[in-house]
Amino acid sequence: MFIASFPAGPWQTNCYVVATAPGSECLILDPGVDAATGVRDLVAEHRLKPVAVVLTHGHLDHMFSVAPLCGDYQSTCWIHPDDRHLLTDPLAAMGPEAHLLLAQLTGGKASFAEPDDVRELVDGSVLEIAGVRLDAIHAPGHTAGSVMYRADYPPRELAAGSGIDQVVWSGDVLFAGSIGRTDLPGGDHAQMLTSLRTKVLPLPDTAAVLPGHGPQTTMARERATNPYLAAGQL
Repeated sequence: MFIASFPAGPWQTNCYVVATAPGSECLILDPGVDAATGVRDLVAEHRLKPVAVVLTHGHLDHMFSVAPLCGDYQSTCWIHPDDRHLLTDPLAAMGPEAHLLLAQLTGGKASFAEPDDVRELVDGSVLEIAGVRLDAIHAPGHTAGSVMYRADYPPRELAAGSGIDQVVWSGDVLFAGSIGRTDLPGGDHAQMLTSLRTKVLPLPDTAAVLPGHGPQTTMARERATNPYLAAGQL
């Protein structure tokens, strides 16, 4: 499996490009503010063909570039229905600081529209995109429509002794040593605790976790060290 990523924009949101190998079709995951140029560079460098943009949730810093990229590559956008309204009104789920920053980034002019092809997914949906199978795990709390995506590493690609056999793109549900905030409009701390207990903790220690912000980690590490996953917290 080919996975490339880079942090984009003022929030340093991790944008991912995923394919079976260079020179093949690919999916784009969470293209936020200022992500379009980085995506286009990766696509050109590795001779990729984007066929879908997959969103972990509808916050501005994860979806800002979805419409232009879907338009450039005639790609499908996948999102949970509870966050679909944020494609056209992302500021509905952001605090005052986002309004001010967006005005600075766009000169006070910003409008959002859905891509031409938007498809909804729910908990347990299986997406077969660009030769990659993604299992959708609905994990609300950060937003109502927050979703994690899990994929198996092909057996032939497993690194000897690594103990890692799958990857989870956790969006803003789980970070290295922390979790996503729940104080923005649409956030729900009680739901987040339920998601951590019922959707995150059941993930195996052998999962690599690729979050929406910050460094990658593993479920084994987070289970042992993340204070939000500690016994008695959930």
